[in-house]
Amino acid sequence: MDLRIFTEPQQGASYDTLLTVAKATEDLGFDAFFRSDHYLRMGGGDGLPGPTDAWITLAGLARETRRIRLGTLMTAGTFRLPGVLAVQVAQVDQMSGGRVELGLGAGWFEEEHKAYGIPFPKEKFARLEEQLAVVTGLWATETGQTFDFRGAHYQLTDSPALPKPAQAKIPVLIGGHGATRTPRLAARYADEFNMPFASVEDSARQFDRVRAAAEEADRAAGDLTYSNALVACVGRDEAEIARRAAAIGREPDELRANGLAGTPAEVVDKIGRYAEIGSRRIYLQILDLSDLDHLELISSQVQSQLA
Repeated sequence: MDLRIFTEPQQGASYDTLLTVAKATEDLGFDAFFRSDHYLRMGGGDGLPGPTDAWITLAGLARETRRIRLGTLMTAGTFRLPGVLAVQVAQVDQMSGGRVELGLGAGWFEEEHKAYGIPFPKEKFARLEEQLAVVTGLWATETGQTFDFRGAHYQLTDSPALPKPAQAKIPVLIGGHGATRTPRLAARYADEFNMPFASVEDSARQFDRVRAAAEEADRAAGDLTYSNALVACVGRDEAEIARRAAAIGREPDELRANGLAGTPAEVVDKIGRYAEIGSRRIYLQILDLSDLDHLELISSQVQSQLA
């Protein structure tokens, strides 16, 4: 079971804070550092010092880390044209020496689009499907060849399909709760399917839908990696659990029910339940980025038991 650190910088984090967390992620032996792709905070708080761009952040981290994988859960399809996104991600992959992964979703948070003048189209899923076709098609085009695409939303003509990533294939992540279109899209384009903030039971049902969609597409269900994203709140005792829950404005009982919360033993046990349904990777949503002792505790008393 891989453990990855997943951050939500729109809630309030500078690049320096993200760099500190990413370096701790690397030093403590976690598999990867991922971040959300949002431009406006959600819920309470002031969001200061303001948003950081996901791919600019990852470009910086690509040069200041050496081992960890770097990526997004999820890049919003509404934010960037697919050809531009393909260029950006390929360049960051080069800058990292081949450690980038692309999580790509349709985009959903209308308020941030209004706040920064970003168009928010009514039909987003069809656009996402074309974006996936364009991005993966550009990367797969052999050097010296050109790429053309004629879709309802995007058209590319005689693209040189450059630059190329450092990796032969950048892993693509698709996720979500949709019962029909999401599994079909994952079966066609994804290397990994991620189930965000869901119970073991709901995750099992969605994983089965993705497996069935893969087989219908003449693809082995085991070709995909199945993963979960869950909020983390781990403490050595009840007082520490309560303190960490309060710091992120949540209650311990609610976090135990809906995330990975409790003592290290409790969290290891719950991760085991996700492993039983086929999850091979957990993205730990870390909301208090100032609490590096939290990461150290997870590394030494949770991750060590999963090796």
